Amino acid sequence: MSDSSITRVAARRIWDSRGNPTIEVEVSLSSGVTGRAIAPAGASRGSREAIDLRDGGSVLGGNDVQRAVANVNKSIAAALTGMNAVEQGEVDAALIALDGTPLKSTLGANATVAASMAVLHAAAADKQCPLWQHIADISGQTPSVPLPEIQIFGGGAHAGRRVDVQDFMIMVPGAESFDEALEVTSEIYRAAGAIMGAKGRLAGVADEGGWWPQFDSNEEALETLMQAIEAAGETPGDRVVISLDIAASEFSVNGRYKLALEDRELDTEQMIMLLGQWIDNYPIVSIEDPLAEDDRDGMIAFTQEYGERIQIIGDDYLVTNERLVHQAADDRACNAVLIKVNQSGTVSESMACLSAASEHRYRGVVSARSGETEDVTICHLAVGLDAGQLKVGSFTRSERMAKWNECLRIADQPGAGSFVQGAPLDGTWWARR
Repeated sequence: MSDSSITRVAARRIWDSRGNPTIEVEVSLSSGVTGRAIAPAGASRGSREAIDLRDGGSVLGGNDVQRAVANVNKSIAAALTGMNAVEQGEVDAALIALDGTPLKSTLGANATVAASMAVLHAAAADKQCPLWQHIADISGQTPSVPLPEIQIFGGGAHAGRRVDVQDFMIMVPGAESFDEALEVTSEIYRAAGAIMGAKGRLAGVADEGGWWPQFDSNEEALETLMQAIEAAGETPGDRVVISLDIAASEFSVNGRYKLALEDRELDTEQMIMLLGQWIDNYPIVSIEDPLAEDDRDGMIAFTQEYGERIQIIGDDYLVTNERLVHQAADDRACNAVLIKVNQSGTVSESMACLSAASEHRYRGVVSARSGETEDVTICHLAVGLDAGQLKVGSFTRSERMAKWNECLRIADQPGAGSFVQGAPLDGTWWARR
């Protein structure tokens, strides 16, 4: 048995940012070190992503995780004990084989992802190196500090569907450092709150910390975001640009898109035209899930029309799935992929998805979920995998700020690489390498 052999795997139930149960796993090695990680949870979920195992019934709204905890403490612990934690691929292969289903429905993706990430932490501790460095070592990537993508207004499933679009966000590719990007974002976030307060429409914050939307139309949110950027002393489209997560699957019904806020229904062509108007009228450089996960023809058509102008991210459409990325590349649908580790269920599968994206020159965006905790693993994944971009929600709520602050610490460490930046609106900033 080597010093990096796994000697103990144990899970406990803890709580996420919504007050729902989730799983924390601790992995101990024969060297005496321990790694710990927590499974996140999403509210807006793709139908093809790995499945969280919940207990059902009436207790805790059916969201309890005692079965998944038991799966870690019994089946997963038995399978992983004695394995070498440094061999992440072998550990994850064991988890995949033990579950035996495409969507982790036997053990639960919440069980497998927490165990997989805990092993990752334990191995880094055993090597006495930063987690991002260990990830870079096993992936063969050159680390870089990612460009943050930060929500200003929340919507969709993250804000009681008060507006149809899920995320109205900004990025600061014109910043010269991660710290500067956060400073600019803070000013814009505060300005947005002041504008809404002056209009009597400030009703608190949404699920991921963005301002709770009180608008009469989806476009009013865009107009207000423009005002906030200007009120913060910035010129929209200069060093600050806009990013949207449409999350179109959430309001797609029988092939049509129902915009509840505006009481209208659009077909695919009309939806593409609407988004095209926004792209023409606002400094939007990135759109996530512009069409529904089952609207293949629509996603292909949208990418054909706008793929040379903006970043088109597949989230529900690609669900951190290597096979789906290859298929999208064959179809010429999307040009970027969102990486959510719990969508695949293991670290290795998420890394394989990002590797497939690089193969097809798709950009990567490592992302948190709406149900989050103090776990900061994704910050290290974004750096160590040279993903280039990181999306964790807004600029408030401690489960979000824990991640932004961790990135600041990483940026100060030798070897973490340079900050990802690029000239805004030149058509290439998001595909600079």
